[in-house]
Amino acid sequence: MLAHTLAEVQALLPVRTLGWAFPDETTAALLLEGAGNLVFNYRPPQPVIYLSRERIRGDAHNPFQRLLVARVRGDLLLAEQLKLDRVAQFAFSGERGFVDVPPARLLFELTGRNGNLLVLEGLPEGELSWEGRIVAAGREITGSRNRFRTVRSGGQYTPPPPYDKLDPRRMTPADAAALQHLPVGKWRERIDGLGLTLGAELVARAGLPAGTAPEGAWEQVWTALQSLVSDPSVQEGTLHEGAREASRQEKAAQLRKTLREPLEKRLSLLRNQIADVDRAVEGIGTAAQERTEADLLMAYQHQVPAGASSVQLPAFDGSGDVPVSLEPQLSAVQNAEKRYTRARRREDVYERLAEREPVLRAEYAEVQRDRSALEDAPLERLEALAKGLEVGRTDRSPFGAKYTSPGGFEVLVGRNNKENTTLTHRVGRSTDHWFHVQGFPGSHVLVRSGGRDLQLPDILFAAQLAAYHSKARQSGNVAVDYTRIKQVWRPKGGTGGQVHYTGQKTVYVDPELPDT
Repeated sequence: MLAHTLAEVQALLPVRTLGWAFPDETTAALLLEGAGNLVFNYRPPQPVIYLSRERIRGDAHNPFQRLLVARVRGDLLLAEQLKLDRVAQFAFSGERGFVDVPPARLLFELTGRNGNLLVLEGLPEGELSWEGRIVAAGREITGSRNRFRTVRSGGQYTPPPPYDKLDPRRMTPADAAALQHLPVGKWRERIDGLGLTLGAELVARAGLPAGTAPEGAWEQVWTALQSLVSDPSVQEGTLHEGAREASRQEKAAQLRKTLREPLEKRLSLLRNQIADVDRAVEGIGTAAQERTEADLLMAYQHQVPAGASSVQLPAFDGSGDVPVSLEPQLSAVQNAEKRYTRARRREDVYERLAEREPVLRAEYAEVQRDRSALEDAPLERLEALAKGLEVGRTDRSPFGAKYTSPGGFEVLVGRNNKENTTLTHRVGRSTDHWFHVQGFPGSHVLVRSGGRDLQLPDILFAAQLAAYHSKARQSGNVAVDYTRIKQVWRPKGGTGGQVHYTGQKTVYVDPELPDT
């Protein structure tokens, strides 16, 4: 199964990487240009690697993840597996820029409770080795934890000893014939890369009982093994019922998670909107009290001493005195007018929200029903819902609005603080160009120049975009600064999208969308 995933990655090589994201403390997602994220989940006892088209966000949670950002950069050149063992290696080209980043390798050990992610020093181009000096490890393995093997930063890496088994990708008919005395169910013990699930699949494809030795019928098992090598997907095989059901349940759980996420977000939004309605209802009572106090102030204004912070006024129904707090700097009439204004505002909010309340509560109940229905929905229904969700998604770039400059450079414009941060600190290379309006909040504009100088038409194109997507849009002759990404940094403790920069040049443009 690991080989199947690596084959998908190998089909992309070499591929440009666009930076790292970290959804949690033991998951790292590497953004690959045009292919989504390569996700490394290195939490024991079930580490996993997969390609994902989902948008993945998150800054580094610990020093190891921060080292990944700084040290594992450049094009992904190689993705290899150690025989059919649960160990994969990825080679990166490094990066040239303001500070050069040397080549590096990433080692992923998907070995159950010993799973680990390591950064190793790079090798000369064209060389391949499974050994080398460890730069950093996601999990330091000392002698107290494992007396057979240690993994420590600065030490020498040695891969786990591979199993002495036959590689099904390179087996010959003679190798298969030599196993014909073994029951089909035990072939997985002699063949590398077959666990319980794929072992059950081999039995099912061979069409023989698991306890039967295929003497004289070994060619059936050989043919089934070759089909398993070409297609290890459990969805397209006829599995042993238990393994098949486990696979279906795993896929259904993943689909439920994918489908549940937008429903949870919608429920959260609706809960907040309904809470606004409830607060508006409470505000009606407050508005009634403020109107009563305002009426008293207007009726007994001659009894309110100047500069008083409170006063006792007789209730209209004769039930006694009513305490009324005052703003001392205002007259009785001015205090009354402020109360009337606040009361009208509360009443207007209530009327506006009260009209929406039935719709909000009906939609909330409907979304709750949809979420509950996911728990009991069969796999086929979940697949249909997931397909519908995919069709309904808009073709929105996760990296900002895209344009092409007159010189043919790709220009990306951040549409919010998150996208500004992504463009400047994840997508942008050190020698790309960065634009921002001088002195006003606005979008970060990235020109992916790849170190090449920009001509004046490209500069004016990007500057116009920066001016248009800023708070200076209604002005004229707007100043726009531009510099290289390597001269832009995030200040310590800065809010989303906030940056400092140096080495800038300035152009003046009118804020309008350029011809694209």
